[in-house]
Amino acid sequence: MKKKFKMENLDCANCAAKMEAAINKINGVKEATVSFMTQRLVIEADDDRFDEIVKEAAAVCKKVDADCQVLI
Repeated sequence: MKKKFKMENLDCANCAAKMEAAINKINGVKEATVSFMTQRLVIEADDDRFDEIVKEAAAVCKKVDADCQVLI
């Protein structure tokens, strides 16, 4: 499954790169991209764990940048 999510308050490209690297390490993630320019997160991951993976990804984003939110 592949889905796009809007992000709010993503402050810099460096934060986006850190988020992307961390999300790609989550078990079950096939590919994840975080775009600072478009403020979007794209996740391709296993269907059976997708909701759980999205929650983990949102937590990772919050850890890197406390103001950033993934709109699920």
